[in-house]
Amino acid sequence: MHMEHLDLEHLGFPADVIPLQYQALLLSDDRRMSAFADAVAHAVRPGTRVLDLGCGTGVLSYFAARAGGTVTAIEREPRVFATAQAALRATVGDAVTVLHADARDYLPEEPVDVVLCEMLHVGLLRERQIEVINSFKRRYLRHIGGPLPRFVPEACVQAIQPVEQDFTYFGYTVPAPVFQLPESLQPRTVEAAPPQVFQQFFYADPLPHHCTGDLRFVAERPALVNAVRVVTKNLLSLLYEPPGSIDWTMNYLVVPLREPVEVLTGDEVRIRFDYCPGDEITVLADSLTAGTPARATR
Repeated sequence: MHMEHLDLEHLGFPADVIPLQYQALLLSDDRRMSAFADAVAHAVRPGTRVLDLGCGTGVLSYFAARAGGTVTAIEREPRVFATAQAALRATVGDAVTVLHADARDYLPEEPVDVVLCEMLHVGLLRERQIEVINSFKRRYLRHIGGPLPRFVPEACVQAIQPVEQDFTYFGYTVPAPVFQLPESLQPRTVEAAPPQVFQQFFYADPLPHHCTGDLRFVAERPALVNAVRVVTKNLLSLLYEPPGSIDWTMNYLVVPLREPVEVLTGDEVRIRFDYCPGDEITVLADSLTAGTPARATR
């Protein structure tokens, strides 16, 4: 089970509040945990001043303290805060100070070297990563000054792909968004064309107000394009010697189209969409359109 699978509003929770039982599910996601452990170990050294915005269960703060950092962790949900505080005290003592505060308006009194922030959902949907970091950067530069600290994640790359998705289960057809594990085979999915990047940015740079795409794909096989697949790759830490990065690709999100498009090999497929970071999946779904404006040259 992964957090992207859960619609918390339908379970009675606000979109930006993730209860303890769902926070704990993240601890069993080995891909996520190992990537963040490596990235934090790369970014934090003994004496590094670390701020963890929206710390959840506190595991990223734990990684930072284990690497020798002096860490302040911020969490506003009361039960999650209490659990993180107790767990961190038991494992790393006073190396982490856990504060009951809102990451959207908290500002440290002194400069920090590294900011950890994992308020992420595939597509930058639902959660408040962009909002929180944008707000932090404005207030930090105004009240503390530059340079900005290093951010973990450091960058984000987003792509989208036209697919034919089998939404029929035991004879019952439900065209509803579904999540997929990136490392698993997807027998229900036919990839009509390779994915294309529609957005990429560094968190230290100006952050996007919209996630917008107007992309043209050339079909590699016949398909009924009835959905798009969203891919979000988080570059948690950039490496320079040798060049590379420590990455975490989130679960894919397959979103159905209201009007499917039938394509043959070589046909051009145009996919358009527009939504804001933090929007619900329904906003993306409502903005999606697909068409075949012309036959590509064979």
